[in-house]
Amino acid sequence: MHLPRKSLFGGILVCSIVAVLVAGCGGSNKSAGSTSTAAATSTAATSTTKVIVVKKVAALVPAKEKSKTLIVAADASYAPNEFIGSNGKTVVGWDPELAQALAGVMGVKVKVVNATFATIIPGLQSGKYDIGMSSFSDTKAREKVVDFVTYFTAGTSFMVKAQGGPKINTLADLCGHKVAVETGTTQLDDATKQNKTCTSQGKKGVKVQGFPDQNAANLALTSGRADVGMADSPVAAYIVKQSNGKLMLSGKSYNNAPYGIALPKGNGMTKPIQAALKDLIANGTYLNILKKWNVQAGAITNPQINAAVS
Repeated sequence: MHLPRKSLFGGILVCSIVAVLVAGCGGSNKSAGSTSTAAATSTAATSTTKVIVVKKVAALVPAKEKSKTLIVAADASYAPNEFIGSNGKTVVGWDPELAQALAGVMGVKVKVVNATFATIIPGLQSGKYDIGMSSFSDTKAREKVVDFVTYFTAGTSFMVKAQGGPKINTLADLCGHKVAVETGTTQLDDATKQNKTCTSQGKKGVKVQGFPDQNAANLALTSGRADVGMADSPVAAYIVKQSNGKLMLSGKSYNNAPYGIALPKGNGMTKPIQAALKDLIANGTYLNILKKWNVQAGAITNPQINAAVS
């Protein structure tokens, strides 16, 4: 997972997002550095969420973090979690909207910027970014270099063509197939590991195709260059919905795991973000945001700090 991302299918998604979510087509050019307007109480053009500063939470924010606008990095090719809005530059989705709500509770300003997924954690380590909200799975390996506050639960789903696509129920069914995934994700790790398992069992291997963003991986699937696509469960469901019947989910999602808000190791922001998230959960704002984007199935009730189990 981003764990696991606009032109998901070129013309297919470009027009349909506008109608469905009032947030439309934009290029997937990560170098453009697309940003939100950074108001602490709204998410660019899509959020109507009003959040009041909670003094006891704001008091937890380190002074050095209060004195600046916090840069939130998201790979905006992973709708509905994070993607480019109708103005062609603003990062929208429920991740950016939640980031703005958290900022409101903490009494800080944030700016959401578009970044290639694989560059976000290095950017947190180097100080380029202050927060990573891009559907990251909280894993032990990632916890070695960043801290996490959990905020959602998602699994991985398989996507295939609705007509003539293979039946994929589990990772074991990937043997002998071409699989399109985004670089830097747990899906890439899973497919690569499965390739080794397949060949060790004397079966045909998995031809793993890694792409810089989810858009390119989706295109490989729809164009027939790949047999199977893999993405986080809410994202895969959205991709299938926007494909106008060209794609379908195959089998059930697997490995449900927590998403984590990624933070530079030991920078003091885990506790204020956890406290802010608990406040949003308690007052219903958190669930309202998820319901708006139809991803409430992944809601959690008790955010944790560095809660990876594997």
